[in-house]
Amino acid sequence: MLEKPNFEVEDIVKLKKPHPCGSQEWEILRVGADFRLKCLGCGHQVMVARKLVEKNMRGLRKPGAKIH
Repeated sequence: MLEKPNFEVEDIVKLKKPHPCGSQEWEILRVGADFRLKCLGCGHQVMVARKLVEKNMRGLRKPGAKIH
């Protein structure tokens, strides 16, 4: 069985569908049953259920990690 990722504030999550601004990357501002995410393209903030984030996630990057 796959391990669930350990989400923390300031992590960058890449989601399946892009935001209308074109960015797929979101910064996590709040963690709980719901997440508050901030689009890295335009700065728009949304609240999303944890279940939806886990289902649509395509990548997770910790702050300070190198981009290859």
